[in-house]
Amino acid sequence: MTTDFTPYIAKAEHLGRRFALTAGHYDETGEFPFANFDALYEAGLLGLVTSTEHGGLGGGLNEALAVVSAVAQGEPSTALVLAMHYSQHYGIRASGKWPQHLIERVTKANREGVALLNAAQVEPRVGSPSHGSLPETVARKVGNQWRITGHKTYATGIPLLKWVSVLAVTDEPEPRLGSFLVPTDADGIRVEKTWNATGMRATNSHDLILDDVAIDIDDVLDIAPATEGLKRDERLGAWYFTLVPSIYDGAARAARDWLVDFTSTRAPASLGAPLSTVPRIQDGIGQIEVWLATNRRLLRTIAEDFDAGRPFGSDSAATKHVVIENAILATTLALDLGGNPGISRDHPLERHHRDAISGKAHAPQNNMIRTILAKGAFARYAARKDEPVEPVAVRTPTRPRLVASA
Repeated sequence: MTTDFTPYIAKAEHLGRRFALTAGHYDETGEFPFANFDALYEAGLLGLVTSTEHGGLGGGLNEALAVVSAVAQGEPSTALVLAMHYSQHYGIRASGKWPQHLIERVTKANREGVALLNAAQVEPRVGSPSHGSLPETVARKVGNQWRITGHKTYATGIPLLKWVSVLAVTDEPEPRLGSFLVPTDADGIRVEKTWNATGMRATNSHDLILDDVAIDIDDVLDIAPATEGLKRDERLGAWYFTLVPSIYDGAARAARDWLVDFTSTRAPASLGAPLSTVPRIQDGIGQIEVWLATNRRLLRTIAEDFDAGRPFGSDSAATKHVVIENAILATTLALDLGGNPGISRDHPLERHHRDAISGKAHAPQNNMIRTILAKGAFARYAARKDEPVEPVAVRTPTRPRLVASA
């Protein structure tokens, strides 16, 4: 039987509006929004993309996009942690890399309570694995255990994560690279509170220190010779390239909503009418609508192509580039149109802008995406230029004879 996701998306939209009421508090204090995840669990949304076989709803990227976008318009830090959780759970379902005992362990916990999952791959010296370097985190085989030591940065959602998928290399004579499922309550784990970003403050993306942390020898998700480097599933990468930019698009939509409300209700005495009647304001909001409409169509198209099994190639990476840039442009213009109230901490517009510009931090950065796209263009040119092409014959039309009338 096919699940009707309409009520779940409606729940997410309602929760997004609720989360907006406390978003300013979490931004100001930097506290983690624990209560938001209790609400998401109670609404049945933490299992949205988990397989039905394991007690989830079996949703696809379309459904995940709708829910994450709705939550992001209310509180984008919550949405980012949720997006990471969804990406990991869809990977459990579709990647074929998870051993059965770990699937059972993680999905059972997800059914029974708030049991969030995320990956930890970035390191202080190495940076993101997308740059091609191996991690400095090391897993040593000791008896029937792996003992893991290392330092990870940007462990998004770490105050509430139940597990972290830690990327590490083994210390074997022929090192292997793999992801090790580490419970966050294991001995030897320490969280170093380093997250002090301008925006997305409630994600609590602190550093994770692992000091000889022991896990079972079989608790490895994917392990292969380190010489092969990190292998990513390009199709599954669409989840990252779609859900992550949708969060910053959500912040831009919240900024647009605030600006529309502000300009519709504020009527300066010198004007004698609401600001919404001013041509410059109308033109600016119209431009924001163009950017947001573009974002909506791009994100939806990638999600629909993924769920339908259609190819999309590097379009998903280009979508990340465009959507985040459009979100930044939209919130920047909204600040300009909002004037002094827009930059006051008494209003949320400046927070929406800070959240939107935080999208630039996600790897791969735009210059890398453009380089990838350029190399693809050159490769297509090289493949085409030597292909024989048969010209279409040129035919000169004959003129009709002119016959003199009688």
